[in-house]
Amino acid sequence: MAKLKVTKVKSAIKRPKNQKLTLEALGLRKIGQSNILESSKSVQGMIDKVNHLVTVEEI
Repeated sequence: MAKLKVTKVKSAIKRPKNQKLTLEALGLRKIGQSNILESSKSVQGMIDKVNHLVTVEEI
């Protein structure tokens, strides 16, 4: 499977609670923080939910 590098680029302040929890589930807390994840349907769904707050690169 492909690996994805997910980086938080915008703040989660004034965002719905489900988006904040999704960022936590992706392992992102601070702006600029990155996490490398295996590409799967569940991870893709989480990224789609917060795609306006993160950038995604394929490794």
